[in-house]
Amino acid sequence: MTEKRNIHALIEKEAPSLNNLLDPNDVKEFKAMTAELRDTWTKKQVFRTETEMRMSVLQDMKYPTKAAKYWQCVREQNVFLENLMSLSFECRRNEAKVKWLEKKVESETDEYKLEKYKIDLDEARYGLANMQLVAKDRMREIKLWSALKKEFNDGSFDTKDVNKHQLESYHHIMKNKAETLTSGSSQPEVFNVLGQLKTIERVKKSGEMIYNKKEQISHDLGAKEK
Repeated sequence: MTEKRNIHALIEKEAPSLNNLLDPNDVKEFKAMTAELRDTWTKKQVFRTETEMRMSVLQDMKYPTKAAKYWQCVREQNVFLENLMSLSFECRRNEAKVKWLEKKVESETDEYKLEKYKIDLDEARYGLANMQLVAKDRMREIKLWSALKKEFNDGSFDTKDVNKHQLESYHHIMKNKAETLTSGSSQPEVFNVLGQLKTIERVKKSGEMIYNKKEQISHDLGAKEK
């Protein structure tokens, strides 16, 4: 797989064609930079770093509890899983295209068509290398989300039902939002934040969303039906 992602040969092969785009001095400098450019392409940031995941995505004001952070990790990881699967299908199509173009290059006798197939083949190979690089970084982030899930899962909350943590987490979130309201905040914003905060506090006080209470009611009803 590492060899497949090596685009040094592709860069070197394409360099002469850049004469159509760049002046001779720029082409010369581009050729001299091929090793550096391959290094840049290989280590470029594709998706978020762990720092960005912790500080931007899982920031404390928006996800104030370990449960909230855990369940956001689940959402983020799932997005990357779905995108990785879609990319896998796209990669398979591109690999089939590469094989088809290789056969066309071997058998084509028309000079113009042959040149076109060669260009298409180089482009498809470069596209395949890019897909493999993206897939590698998607997998990196999937593994990081997995590690973060384990870190936040301290056994204090339900990891099967996302709804069970949300009342408490939303309470923290709305209190954080309420603290940021100022005299310059819009009326709809104030109405929305304070409305949610008061509703959460009422629901918590009434106990209408206490799960063990609901489970007991269901159990009692089931017992009566028998």
